[in-house]
Amino acid sequence: MTDTASNPKTRRSLSALLGELPSQIGDLVRAELAAFKAELTEKLKGLGIGAAMFAAAALFLFFAGCVFIATAIIALALVLPLWLSALIIAVVLLIIAVVLALVGLKKVKAATATDSNGVRASIREDIDALKGVGEYEH
Repeated sequence: MTDTASNPKTRRSLSALLGELPSQIGDLVRAELAAFKAELTEKLKGLGIGAAMFAAAALFLFFAGCVFIATAIIALALVLPLWLSALIIAVVLLIIAVVLALVGLKKVKAATATDSNGVRASIREDIDALKGVGEYEH
């Protein structure tokens, strides 16, 4: 076996090696980007399939809920007239929807309300401290 490090014909100068460096770095960057793109594509494909499965599950859950509501109407119709049992179930569902909407509205209003002593005031105090205006702790 011959040692390539000791063979003067296979040795290249430092300037030749430095000259190849930009193209090798470019090749490395392109290879890393291709690997990242392939990995991201695979993850996004899995994410899309998972999201489609959740959407299908939600659709079946909706239909199951409809069947349970129909079952409740039929069960109540055993002791009341059918129209009255359907009306009672509809009113109960309407009350649940109104309560959920009011709770959601309250949460949205609380989340979007301006807080005068919150982040905005803290940022203003920080700006004043940077300017040297006002009172602040040293």
